[in-house]
Amino acid sequence: MNHDTFLETGRRVIEREADALTLLHSALDMEFSKAVALMLKAKGRVIVSGMGKSGHIARKIAATLASTGTPAHFVHPAEASHGDLGMMAQGDVALVLSNSGETPELADVIAYTRRFNIPMIGIASRAGSTLLKQADVALLLPPAKEACGTGIVPTTSTTMTLALGDALAIAMMEHRQFTPENFRDFHPGGKLGARLSKVRDLMHSGDAVPLICFDTPMPDALIEISRKGFGVVGVTGENGALAGIITDGDLRRHMDGLLERRADEVMTPDPRTISPGALAEEAVAQMNGLGNTRPVLCLFVVEDSRPLGILHIHDCLRAGVG
Repeated sequence: MNHDTFLETGRRVIEREADALTLLHSALDMEFSKAVALMLKAKGRVIVSGMGKSGHIARKIAATLASTGTPAHFVHPAEASHGDLGMMAQGDVALVLSNSGETPELADVIAYTRRFNIPMIGIASRAGSTLLKQADVALLLPPAKEACGTGIVPTTSTTMTLALGDALAIAMMEHRQFTPENFRDFHPGGKLGARLSKVRDLMHSGDAVPLICFDTPMPDALIEISRKGFGVVGVTGENGALAGIITDGDLRRHMDGLLERRADEVMTPDPRTISPGALAEEAVAQMNGLGNTRPVLCLFVVEDSRPLGILHIHDCLRAGVG
């Protein structure tokens, strides 16, 4: 085997596709802006369709749109001819992909959009193709050779189409000021979802939260600490606000006459807290000793000064945060 030849081929393919993306960059015009505006105005969904390799790209574009705040789904053109055309409705926008612009399986999809006045955006590499002539907005791919030597394997064309789909999605995402927190709502699974988890998703709430009143005798406070199993208890004032916490360190510092004391005599006032809407990564940073603060194992979750829950470092680690 000639490994040098393999390396040369790989570099040639990547270079050719990179050159094609440069062409695409230069070719973008007002039709791109019209396509973005058309999808932003849609009251329904963006219906993405394509056949063969274009179909695989269409699925990915639909997934990217859906996860960045634009409701979208993929419709297979062959299945569309057997009932799935009903998945499109007025208020939707169709995004149809075909390198040649003449894919026969797309005929029913195109005809349906014309019959029911569903706006259609076409992406193809032939200016005079049926798809682009019928489209309300025509996105023409620039002339670029496929990365294979024969020119018959969809490579460069699919790369450009995928990049164009990403550009459409990100343009709408930025217009909507879509945040990482919004992305997490659509993408709760996996490592990225874990990184974007919010405190409210991981915290313990309700009766699981160790809480006592400020005038609770310390024997009862010790029972609450043992019963809830967090090694800490929150102390609330008369108004229900979190006034302090009692930790193992507080117990050791007040060993002399501990059982004769009240909770407010032993607690550490003004403890570190976290809001339920904060990212779990922020909570981990606090528990690890952000800045010059000492590390802690738990944070009480507080909103308007009132304790809503408690978050342990192990909860974050189990969720893949940390």
